[in-house]
Amino acid sequence: MGDADKVFQSYGRSCNNPVFYEDFYNAFMNKSADIRAMFINTDMAAQRGLLRGGIMWLVMYARGMSDNKIRALGESHSRKNMNINPAHYSLWMDALMETLSKHDPQFDAELERTWRATLRPAIEIIQTMYDQ
Repeated sequence: MGDADKVFQSYGRSCNNPVFYEDFYNAFMNKSADIRAMFINTDMAAQRGLLRGGIMWLVMYARGMSDNKIRALGESHSRKNMNINPAHYSLWMDALMETLSKHDPQFDAELERTWRATLRPAIEIIQTMYDQ
């Protein structure tokens, strides 16, 4: 089984519980006051739905989907739109790993390395689009 398939299955084991997304945002917002501030006036129920789709796009890109959705995420998160600091993606990834460790009973250090390596190319595309 390829790495992207391992990540896809891990996500499937985790995301069926709606608390997964609440746990993720709790972990992410606990990373910094700047991140908490970004979500002050956010409809979190809608945001959790966007996260569900966004993670799936990252995984599907790793499984061979075109980069169209990733580039759309990069555009929406760029300086001229939502102005998401590229440095925040490492905190986002850390929060995702913390959340997966709580929700995927098969999560371990090797699977964490696989997740990080699998999502890195898509995250890098999004980060490089910040100033475009």
